[in-house]
Amino acid sequence: MVKSWLRQSVLVVSAVMVLWPVANGMAQERPGGGEGKADAAKDLPVPPEATSVTQHQMTVRGATLHYTATAGNLLITKEDHDEAEKPYHSVFYVAYTLDGAEAKTRPVTFLYNGGPGSATIWLEMGSVGPVRVISQSPEPTQNPPFQVVPNEYTLLDKTDLVFIDAPGTGYSRPVGKGTIKDVAGVDQDLTAFTRFVVRYLTVNHRWNSPKFLFGESYGTTRSAGLAATLNEEGVQLNGIVLLSSILNYNARSAGLDNNYLTDLPTFAAIAWYHNKVPNKPGNVLDFVERARQFARGPYAQALYAGNALSAAEQDKVAAEMSALIGLSPKFLKEANLRVSASRFRKELLREENKVLGRYDGRFEGPDADAAGENPGFDPSDTGISGAYVGAFHDYLERELKVSSTEPYNNQGIGLNENWDWKHRAASGQGFGRSQAMPYVAGDLGATIRQNPHLKVFAANGIYDLATPFAATEWELSHMGTGPALRGNIRWGYYPSGHMVYLNVDALKDFRNDLGAFYDEAK
Repeated sequence: MVKSWLRQSVLVVSAVMVLWPVANGMAQERPGGGEGKADAAKDLPVPPEATSVTQHQMTVRGATLHYTATAGNLLITKEDHDEAEKPYHSVFYVAYTLDGAEAKTRPVTFLYNGGPGSATIWLEMGSVGPVRVISQSPEPTQNPPFQVVPNEYTLLDKTDLVFIDAPGTGYSRPVGKGTIKDVAGVDQDLTAFTRFVVRYLTVNHRWNSPKFLFGESYGTTRSAGLAATLNEEGVQLNGIVLLSSILNYNARSAGLDNNYLTDLPTFAAIAWYHNKVPNKPGNVLDFVERARQFARGPYAQALYAGNALSAAEQDKVAAEMSALIGLSPKFLKEANLRVSASRFRKELLREENKVLGRYDGRFEGPDADAAGENPGFDPSDTGISGAYVGAFHDYLERELKVSSTEPYNNQGIGLNENWDWKHRAASGQGFGRSQAMPYVAGDLGATIRQNPHLKVFAANGIYDLATPFAATEWELSHMGTGPALRGNIRWGYYPSGHMVYLNVDALKDFRNDLGAFYDEAK
């Protein structure tokens, strides 16, 4: 059973939870917007904006924090054919606000996960919210009952926190004439989030509060674009936290040599962790720096040479790579010195018949096919998903007093298959106005040039193969902000994976770094 640390619990009757069974039941009939003429004439029910409000307290660094949790929905609108603004989606959120704080000086942070198409249970239940799930990372977490405890590493002492479920995920649903396709796309998603943030600021009288964005994974793609779209609406941000970033899908999808260069330092960190490097040094970050320098120097030169690389040069580079990433020189030469993240996950522990996690290379699991080329599953995903999903549902009902007969969609139904990856970039980024896949580092660069007070904190798990930290270094170093604005970017590197907070020691350091960042940026 989840331990209660509530001072008291006051429930405000929440119409949104009463109405969702009716509204959502109809929404499921046309999630993708491909309904026939008969269905097209029917508007989905539009629920009222409503909340479930509970009062809580916790102790953080010796101080008692009294705070309010508000779980509710806000309606976002767009122009209809008759040019009137009408609701098209209801967006679910959970806000944690410090009691008695002055809104004018109290920061507010908007947090969300990625996917695209992921609800925000991971950040809410694991990172800087007032509670966190206990996991056994990097081992698979035990079966239920799962344990949720007060989070001593919360940011609530620094900022109010608003966790947002992206439209189409969680309890966020289409309403009126809305469909999933209305929000299933890079720019469609940015429009929806922009309207939600503006609506939240208006309803809660927070326009003059210091404002922050906090996104994880695709949430960083969203944050970089959202910085630009909010700026266009007059919402000036103080800071952005990028956790496990992907800012250029074109680079990651193109199979270019630059991918191998930016993956290699992460390979080295993982090989170090699994004791697959000779004469293992004591400090992983020093070892990572050695790999970073090799990638920028001899390795980059070798890949640039291509077929012109001599056999002797190939032997030398393969030997140096082997000492860094733990794969045999023979394998590396057979791979033409180019190893994908998937093959690395399969190869490093092949002799032990184990595969590595993609989101977190510390995780390992048995594989059914020792001779195969690709991992059969991702142990860093399966090892924690059940704990987070199960604990969140229990916490939502027991502590936040939110219940519904409709499913909470951890992954949005119809979002990914309908996702429009084209992105109309912010003006002035210098990379064209539309692309097949999103490039958003330029949007962030354009926003920083327009608001030179905007600060960015880039947090990276060094064992993360999904969004390698060196790729983030590359993108943030090439967004056109120039030397004068170089200090706007702060960096954090942690001995963890994509979800940095799964390593509690890393979470502690992450929280300390964030505290300093907020003090500077607000």
